[in-house]
Amino acid sequence: MTVAKKPLKRAERIEVTYTQKRWNLLTELRAKATKIMETLSQYHLYSVVHGSIARGDVSKGSDIDVFVPDPPSSFIVETALERAGVPVGRRVVVQATPHYAVKGYLETNERQCVSFPLLKLRPLERDFYKFGGEATLPMLRKDMRVLGVDKRLMLIEPTTKGHVESTIVGLEENTARLLGVSIETVLDRVHALLRRDEIGRTGVFIERELSPEETFEMLLKRLADQNPAVRRRLKLYGK
Repeated sequence: MTVAKKPLKRAERIEVTYTQKRWNLLTELRAKATKIMETLSQYHLYSVVHGSIARGDVSKGSDIDVFVPDPPSSFIVETALERAGVPVGRRVVVQATPHYAVKGYLETNERQCVSFPLLKLRPLERDFYKFGGEATLPMLRKDMRVLGVDKRLMLIEPTTKGHVESTIVGLEENTARLLGVSIETVLDRVHALLRRDEIGRTGVFIERELSPEETFEMLLKRLADQNPAVRRRLKLYGK
């Protein structure tokens, strides 16, 4: 079981030097992400990998999270993975809160998934991925790493030896400028992660696994028919 990382508020900047084992792990995980993203690219699907793989601060518990930002046809995403020989396990629809976009998740193994919105993202929601750090396929090919904030609310700044980390609590405006996101995004994430640390992990509004014969679009329509909150979000931010 992965232990949730707790937010830190220490003021100093800490330089972290990676071992060769950690560099090797980063290379391995990025190679797997690259394979998935190249597969999606062949079907004209733009994708990013976000989190520690984009920043570089990976560990044995790091997930490979590939995200398609623009609402795609789920059939095309699934077809791309199938033809590349990437097995899909669980197919899940998730809506974190009534105000957030409904998303589809294709779990290709225990720590690897491809996700995509079923509705257009609001700018704030799109910024969440930039906040945590995201890398494109060309960036992976060039071995580029990016700035981003981890779940401890530490800003990760890549260096040639590893990274430098420092808290963003109290430095939200500067963090927003560095990451190229809105101050609202930074304040929202700080609030959410500090609250989670205070009261524990909270549940999601909707989490529904698809049956074998269902498509993501079919389930979205069914949820909208049954749930006023989903219906309102669909009306405001449809494809």
